[in-house]
Amino acid sequence: MQKFYKVFLVVFIVFIAINLYAIDWQTDILAEEENLKFVFSIACAVIGLILLFIMNTWSKIGVKK
Repeated sequence: MQKFYKVFLVVFIVFIAINLYAIDWQTDILAEEENLKFVFSIACAVIGLILLFIMNTWSKIGVKK
């Protein structure tokens, strides 16, 4: 994995961790508006992780041995 991808991997994992910490687990996760913004942020970070691994795989395919 290139250094560029590793930086974004760490950034997305930190975003997920911060948002998991910020969720109020005593209330319903999807019913509270305050929790909903953290859930959407986690979902975006997960999508970013998926795209990061797809881009990393595509960069490996393009390299000739």
